[in-house]
Amino acid sequence: MKGIILAGGAGTRLKPLTLVTSKQLLPVYNRPMIFYPLETLIQAGIKDILIIVAPDRAGDFLRVLGSGKEFNAKFTYEIQERPEGLAQAFIIGETFIGRDSVSMILGDNIFFDDRQQIRQGVKSFKRGARVYAKKVSDPERYGVVEFTKNMRAKGIVEKPKVPRSTYAVTGLYTYDNRVVELTKSLKPSPRGELEITDLNNIYLHRRLLDVKIFEGEWLDTGTFDSLLLANTVAAERLRGKTIAV
Repeated sequence: MKGIILAGGAGTRLKPLTLVTSKQLLPVYNRPMIFYPLETLIQAGIKDILIIVAPDRAGDFLRVLGSGKEFNAKFTYEIQERPEGLAQAFIIGETFIGRDSVSMILGDNIFFDDRQQIRQGVKSFKRGARVYAKKVSDPERYGVVEFTKNMRAKGIVEKPKVPRSTYAVTGLYTYDNRVVELTKSLKPSPRGELEITDLNNIYLHRRLLDVKIFEGEWLDTGTFDSLLLANTVAAERLRGKTIAV
């Protein structure tokens, strides 16, 4: 299993903060934001990690993270010239993925508490795809999972105006090696992006998508309010702990 952290994009929703540095390098309590998704992958047993960054911020990430030796891991870097959808990461990372399975985490997503669930989810993965859904108060911001009465996923809708559930797909995804070719088959959405929701629905329609309900706390730090909340939650959990992953 290899890992990808998608940390590209312009961070427009967090301007003027992102005029100074990348969104994923903004501080969340006592460490840069990207340390949290990095820690999630490493604690799940993934040590070979591709970090995808924006072209004007590559040097910043290299200075902060280096080769990965400090984290007992190996880091590879690729440039995302233009942010054209989350699924684009698998095309950028095609050579890196090779013949392996891959777990991708978004660089602005923070998973607290139930890391054991993620570790077991990665360790037990065999084929298909696996995502984690979390009950949220604002599902219209995310890809929303529609369930049957037996809580089996039957569809995922990207940013629906009228959500059919309150379960959002979080920014952690695990796929088998088919992910690269399936991503290449996607057509850009009206937003001009390769939507990861479309990719997940391909796996779902082939009965190859496993949706786990995430029991811990999850934060998408893409807004000022969620960034503030992440700092508060991180401070509560990390006071007195060392910064190293």
